[in-house]
Amino acid sequence: MNLLGNIIWLIFGGFITGVGHIVGGLGLCLTIVGIPFGIQAIKLGFSMFTPFGKRVVVKPGADDNTLTVVFNVIWIVLFGWEIAIAHLIHAAILAITIVGIPFAQQHMKLLVMSLLPFGRDLR
Repeated sequence: MNLLGNIIWLIFGGFITGVGHIVGGLGLCLTIVGIPFGIQAIKLGFSMFTPFGKRVVVKPGADDNTLTVVFNVIWIVLFGWEIAIAHLIHAAILAITIVGIPFAQQHMKLLVMSLLPFGRDLR
């Protein structure tokens, strides 16, 4: 079932969104200051390809790391809130139909990743 969900996800926008995140991440990596944020954008792009069958995990020791908190705050202010709002809107639209509920759940999972990418991973 996860394979079918991932295939449908890729066909209806997951592939384009993932490539967009990866290209944006590569653009951020062109500057030294943007490298940590570019790496997170690339990680988010790869997680966009196959979200079904995975869950958000917090890396050990990431919650009490000051640098992780600072980077997450910077990410939220500069990039994360727009991506999170897009996931929230798509989840709300998809949740209206019964067929769209599993895809809405994936958007909510990716909303967490897009809002706080530092210290989290999709496995």
